[in-house]
This record gives sequence, C-alpha cells and structure tokens, in this order.
Amino acid sequence: MPPAVAAATLRRQVRCAASAAAVVFTAPERVMTASSRTAEAAAGSVARVWRKVQGSGDWDGMLDPLHPVLRGEVARYGELVGACYAALEEDHSSPRYMNCKYGKLRMLEDAGVARAGYEVTRYIYSSPDAAVPGMEAFTSGRASWVGYVAVSTDEMTRRLGRRDVLVSFRGTVTPAEWMANLRSSLVPASLAPRRGSGGDVNVKVESGFLNVYTSADETCRFGCADSCRDQLLREVSRLVASRSSGEDMSVTLAGHSMGGALALLLAYDLAEHGVAGDAPVTVFSYGGPRVGNAAFKARCDELGVKVLRVANARDPVTKLPGVFLNEATTRSGPLGAVRGACYTHVGQEVALDFVKLSDLGSVHDLGSYLASLREEAADGGEVAANAGASVLAMAMELAGRQWQWKDTAMAVGGMVQSTGLI
Repeated sequence: MPPAVAAATLRRQVRCAASAAAVVFTAPERVMTASSRTAEAAAGSVARVWRKVQGSGDWDGMLDPLHPVLRGEVARYGELVGACYAALEEDHSSPRYMNCKYGKLRMLEDAGVARAGYEVTRYIYSSPDAAVPGMEAFTSGRASWVGYVAVSTDEMTRRLGRRDVLVSFRGTVTPAEWMANLRSSLVPASLAPRRGSGGDVNVKVESGFLNVYTSADETCRFGCADSCRDQLLREVSRLVASRSSGEDMSVTLAGHSMGGALALLLAYDLAEHGVAGDAPVTVFSYGGPRVGNAAFKARCDELGVKVLRVANARDPVTKLPGVFLNEATTRSGPLGAVRGACYTHVGQEVALDFVKLSDLGSVHDLGSYLASLREEAADGGEVAANAGASVLAMAMELAGRQWQWKDTAMAVGGMVQSTGLI
C-alpha cells in the first residue's frame, strides 16, 4: 500500500532487523519461532476443527475471544507470508534481483520457516503496468517475484486433516507497485466468466490492484511472460486436479498489505470459475486494504469466499482506500444513498491494537502483527495507551523523519489516495 509507513516497514522486514516486537525470519539458529511451536502443539486439534478454522460458519464463536487453535493457524500462515519478504532478492547487482533468492526445494527453510510442512510448487511474478516518473524504462511492466504456491506434505496433511493448497503473497516493494496502488478508482472486475458482453459491471475493484493482478511482462527474464492471474489459475487448477480420490482439500490464500488484496482477488477469481471445486477457499489477510465495492463483497459472500482480516486499529493501510466513504460512514444518514458505490471490506475481522511511538512504521509491520497475535508484546513502556493518530498525522510524521524520495512521495500519495481523488 502507498503510505510511507508501509515503505519503511517493508525495507526493515527485508533486512530482517531484530526487535522485541518483530519476527526474525532469516536467523538460521531459530529453527522454530514461538508461533511455529504453538501451531505444532495445536496441530492435533486443527484436524478436528479445520473446517471451522477455514471459515465454515464465518468463524462464529471463534473470534471473541480468539480461539487458541485459530490463533495458532493465523500466526502460522502469517509466518508463511513472512517468507516472501525474507526470500526476496533486493540487491541491484544480483542476477536474481527482484526474484527469489532460494530454490523451491528449500525456499521455506532458507527463508527461516523451518519444518513448514509445505512443498513449494511454483513462484509467482507480477508486472504492474505503472511507471514511476523519470524511471519509466526501469519500472513499468517489469516482472518481480510476488509470492509462491505450495501444497502440504503428506505428514502435514495428516496433521491438518486435509490437503492444503497455499498461495502466499508479499506486500508492496517496487516503485511500480507503489504507483499502481495509487490508482484507487473503482473499475469493473472483469474476471467473471463471460455473460453476454462480459461479467457483472456492478462488481468493481480498485484499478491499481487489478492492474498488478492482470498485467503481464512478455520480456520477463524469469520465464513468466503471462500475468500473475494466469500463473495462479493454472497452478491452482493443476494442484486441485491432482487431488487424491476422497481426500479433503482446502485452498488457503494469505497475504500482507497489497498481498492481502491480491489474495482476495484470486479468491474471487477461483470461486467465480469454480477452480477449487468443493474445496473451501479462505483468505487470511494481514494489514490488508479494502479491495472492492459493496457488489464485490456481496458476490464474494454469495460465492462462499471466506475472508479473515487481521487488522491493527492503528494501521492506516487497513483504512484505505475509502477512508472517508466506506461501509461504516455510509451505513446510515444522508450518505446512505452512496453506500453501494463506496469501498467495502469483505469478511470477518480479528482486531488488534498496537503502536510504538518510537517506530510508527510498526503499526503496519507483519512481524509486529504476528507478535501481537502471540501476545508477546515487549514491556518497554513504548506502547501508547491512547494513540489515535490519523492517516495524515502518521504519514507526515514519518515523512518528516526520513526525507527520502519514496517515503515522502508515498506519504503524499497515501493522503491523496485516502481522499479517493485518484
């Protein structure tokens, strides 16, 4: 997402800086993180309630308070998303620049998620058609690694009670992705099976997220000339088709920030085309933004897509797009007439509340999200008891501290996007 708080955070994650409220994904000596141990301890319970964990019944009775098995699974999927940051090569001199640093066979282990219980089957690349002024030749339409597809091993399948197909997405990193995310106008999704001249034009999503999902780079040096969407539909279809007779299966899509938006677009796409068959399609989103309008939400609900949004109350990204006009502000009163045309969150929410005044970027940090889920907050006294900072105030504070082109531009961009003007 565009706000500068996300930019600073993502750079810190890729560097894997250790902090009390962050998960270090690359330290080889940490063979298991705390949430991995929790997930392993609860694994036997997961098999008995896996359908409820995946959203059957819309997590009724599991959210308030957060059920310990669900907490462990949400944290586990969050760590699998974190591997996307740890494995991304950001060294400009490397021949694998903006690709994954590791081979598929050991990617999760090398990225710090030991004993993950998944086999990576494909890397996924996105190619947003959005140029950064002055950098057009180096940014627009260039493919970069955005995540991976994996399937649970036989051992993990027994522990989970079903075969799990996982798609994991990172958040915004490249300049082209930042610029694409600024395109906050609602446009027809155009992903549904054709009915007459096209899909339901009332189902609309953010143009920037749709661009990242559907654009292609025909010159991709990583062997991915087609769009992120085409890569995913092909691979998920293949894995679902390989399902053993009588075997239970789930399709889990997990992502942080922009990755949460891509996960939701994919979930909608899979459900519209019936790719998953009778396997439940579930999204676990961490610090994710709004993606579409009320008609998009209604269609996702109708298709049975289950979405669990883990959202920090202090995280401005979860308020975008549509910070002023959304499902809450147009619920009643004179603005009720425009409710259908506004951005609307999909699914259920796991509400968190944390912020460190010495590091405002932590409000959107995936590691901080996972630390909060594990209830392992540091007792250094830096957590604000009443830090109701606005999107504008947070962006200005961070831009004031770090006068770098990306931080400053994204601070302004985040404020502009929040108005819905672009």
